[in-house]
Amino acid sequence: MVSDVMSGIPFPSEIEVVNLGLSLFGDAVREQGRPVIQVDWRIPADGDPALVAALTRLYGRKSEQIDEANAEVARRLDEGSPKLVGIETALDVVPGIDDRTVFHSGPAIGWEDAADPLRRSIRAAIMAEGWADTPDGVDKLMKRKEVHLEPANHHQAVVPMASAIGPSAPMFVVEDEAGDTRSFSSMNQGPGEVAWFGRETPAAVERLVFLREVAGPLFARCIKESGPVDILTLASQGLQMGDDMHMRTQAATNLLIRSLLPQLMAIDHPRKVELGKFLAGNHLFFLNMAMAAAKSLTLWAEQVPNSSVVTTMSRNGATYGIKLAGNDKWFITESPPVGKAIYYAGLGPEDGAPDIGDSAILELCGLGGAAAAASPAVAAFVGGTMRDAIALTHEMDQVCVSRSSRFKLPALEFRGTPVAVDVRKVVELGITPKVNTGILHARDGSGQVGAGVAEAPIACFKEALLDLDRRLSG
Repeated sequence: MVSDVMSGIPFPSEIEVVNLGLSLFGDAVREQGRPVIQVDWRIPADGDPALVAALTRLYGRKSEQIDEANAEVARRLDEGSPKLVGIETALDVVPGIDDRTVFHSGPAIGWEDAADPLRRSIRAAIMAEGWADTPDGVDKLMKRKEVHLEPANHHQAVVPMASAIGPSAPMFVVEDEAGDTRSFSSMNQGPGEVAWFGRETPAAVERLVFLREVAGPLFARCIKESGPVDILTLASQGLQMGDDMHMRTQAATNLLIRSLLPQLMAIDHPRKVELGKFLAGNHLFFLNMAMAAAKSLTLWAEQVPNSSVVTTMSRNGATYGIKLAGNDKWFITESPPVGKAIYYAGLGPEDGAPDIGDSAILELCGLGGAAAAASPAVAAFVGGTMRDAIALTHEMDQVCVSRSSRFKLPALEFRGTPVAVDVRKVVELGITPKVNTGILHARDGSGQVGAGVAEAPIACFKEALLDLDRRLSG
């Protein structure tokens, strides 16, 4: 030991440092060749007095009540067993719509405020219904308010990206016996010139007609012959094969088609080969089915009162909304751009529309961003290495209540994916859910321009937290 000459107090000759907060100080020590443990500490809720006070109550005297509710929500999200039981016309099965309803992703929005990709998709849906022949004709209908726009989420349904769905569209029908829930999603339209990517071209309209007249009825026959399909068993297998079940569903799609191959081959129909080509070229076909399964889980979970878990997270290209279990109120803010993204050649952030679609529901159930560590395809968007993808899953872990018992991550010793986003943890840490997603052109109707990982805006989580505090303190 060496002594300080002035004080006579000995000090160590070997120094090891634990640095809390700003990494700058730790970096300075590390550059001098000394070991440093960096602790990522931050002021809760950025020091906002109202939020800190609410967190104090919700983690304090209200915590036992909330934690009990959250445990039940997490159990329902983890133990539900949604099955695909059929494909039916929207008007026949989706509750609360009429024969002039078009439903869309995200919170409610009027025609005048709709983002460009969503407007184009609405036009394609209306032309597929035969209510107008041209985009201009659709605009006239909308100005006369002859068509009702409704959020899919208000009708036990979810649709991806800029999807707009008319009453004659075929819908996946998903039932969960454990929760006695029924949910719906449109059939995936596939790649290319399609309405869910914000296209309104004749080809986009024709694809919607093909789904209604060919793919829907023929696939419905397959399901009738095969019996119910256990969606999340296929999703779990797909996860082991590189899917995250949001940006990439290629493995699960292949598993689904393989399981239904006998029924597909047995179909006697002049357009059977056309259906086969469509399925072979649509690596995201399973996406909509997985979304419907997630919706069935959240419909069960949202029946639990006094919970701080998020059970709805959705965006329409203009606004971004969430809901908590036990509360039907939307908390809405502006939809953000997709931050970590890769764009097609010649395109960039200035071309991309804000985040859009109901598919963020997957991140609430242990898939998508929560399962990034399972998917090399996601790694390219968050830094380029599997370490980066794993870090994304670790980040989701920090704001979730539990881990999945069915979605396992090989890269993390088969640990379960994070499940049940807790609004308290989101606001306390300033970490919002990360959503794996595609990016659509903001203005010109050319469709998809890239893909990436979007970060949910924290404003709506802060509002939801304050509302929860008011409700439980009242």
